Amino acid sequence: RCPMAAPLPQFLLLVFTDMWELQLLHFWLFRDIYLAALLGNSLFITTVTCDHRLHTPMYFFLLILSLLDLGSISTTVPKATANSLWDTRAISDLGCAAQLFLFVFFIMAEFSLLTVMAYDHHVAICKPLHYGTLLGSTACLIMTAAAWGSGFLNAVH
Repeated sequence: RCPMAAPLPQFLLLVFTDMWELQLLHFWLFRDIYLAALLGNSLFITTVTCDHRLHTPMYFFLLILSLLDLGSISTTVPKATANSLWDTRAISDLGCAAQLFLFVFFIMAEFSLLTVMAYDHHVAICKPLHYGTLLGSTACLIMTAAAWGSGFLNAVH
């Protein structure tokens, strides 16, 4: 081969172990964690969506936080469990870039949303009489959109 050959269009990931039994243990452990996260967040989203008494800013932000959590865990864990089960290490350049972009997007949007939730709690505690006017549905939607936009801009950067 020529020493100046084109690079492979994929990355090789490091494995946790070369022992097949430990790879299976890794698969089952992370699969169970992933399924628990899917079930817990899905139940929370369904509960908040269906129960009209929970249509408040706090539960709205928690619902969005659950969506972001589902997104962030779904970008990394399925690939890791598949690699453990099938004993593969390769990920394409495009797959790696997409995974990195989505992970940074969801994590940074989650950080921004946690800041918005801190503001929500501040207003609820320090300005309870103005809570309804400061955190109406329009303000909640704008702050949520800003959190998602912040995640996107950080991921692009």
